[in-house]
Amino acid sequence: MSAPPVTGTDVLVDELWQAVAEGDEYTAVEVVRRARADGTDEETLLLDVIAAVQLRVGMEWAADRLTVAQEHAATAINERVITTLVHDRPPGGLDHAPKGRVTVSCVDGEWHALPARLVAEVLRLRGWQVDFLGAQTPTQHLVSHLHSTSSEAVLLSGSIPTHLPTAHAAITACQAVGVPVMAGGRAFGPDGRYARALGADHWAPDARAAAAVLDAKPLAPRPAAARQVLDDLPHLTDQEYTFVAQSRGRLVRQALAGLERRFPSMRAYSDTQRERTAEDLAHIVEFLATALYVDDPALFTTFLCWTADVLEARRVPAHSVVTALDVLGDHLRDFPRALGLLDDGRAALAGRPALPVPGPYSEA
Repeated sequence: MSAPPVTGTDVLVDELWQAVAEGDEYTAVEVVRRARADGTDEETLLLDVIAAVQLRVGMEWAADRLTVAQEHAATAINERVITTLVHDRPPGGLDHAPKGRVTVSCVDGEWHALPARLVAEVLRLRGWQVDFLGAQTPTQHLVSHLHSTSSEAVLLSGSIPTHLPTAHAAITACQAVGVPVMAGGRAFGPDGRYARALGADHWAPDARAAAAVLDAKPLAPRPAAARQVLDDLPHLTDQEYTFVAQSRGRLVRQALAGLERRFPSMRAYSDTQRERTAEDLAHIVEFLATALYVDDPALFTTFLCWTADVLEARRVPAHSVVTALDVLGDHLRDFPRALGLLDDGRAALAGRPALPVPGPYSEA
């Protein structure tokens, strides 16, 4: 089977990636400025070039070919490239009245602001007045902003699924003051299933789709009325989510102690190794709690498989995650939904080889 033809966009992605990977901000800016001068439209540069490079940044970090510092530096360069494009726009802005006013914001706790920034800039290009609030906007400040403006809709961005309970609170709060919410970002699931489960008015997989929804018809404001979380998610009456979420610190400490009993070599871990093991356990507990919140095993198993891939790229056997699930299960015996999710996690990881190692997270 022949390889797909190389397009001009592919060449631009490769050029920008090379500059970003080398930490060369000036060359990165020059790549997009030259492309703009050669006739590539700004929306294509934002969504098909810069966004594609940012996706590759994440993939390279997961594969252990970029350090955390390099990943942060690459993201910062991409953000400044976007700013350059925006500042290079002709002065004067729109030559007509804006289509309307919307607010683009990240969920409280969500640091990944670049996807939301891309949405904001595409909507501006499409003729909307946009209030971009940036990363991790506290819900009360988002609502306060809505009270002081005439925003017709909130576009709420989230990349990390563990922020879904916070997103739910933000969706409900915005709707309570009569402003509809469009959710977007990987946190809400590949098909928007969690956006629907949490009561969002609309979902969009990307910036173009978000613009299309806004252009197709005005988003009808919802009546200002309080809605209880349990009206949306009746399974939360079993209190399993609440217990796991509130017991996160204790569960992590108990799991660490349990792992040390199973693997005495852990007692010789450095502070860095212990810290990373605790971080991994904390992420497992957070995703377990979130899966309980939305009642979806796939959220948990997808995270575990991704974690296993990341660990294996760092030469840590994926079977170590199964051991962690076993230890957590010892402390969740009275919680049938949590135990079921742990069983689902073990099944998802069952096909991976159990390589011999001195301890479950022994690589620094």
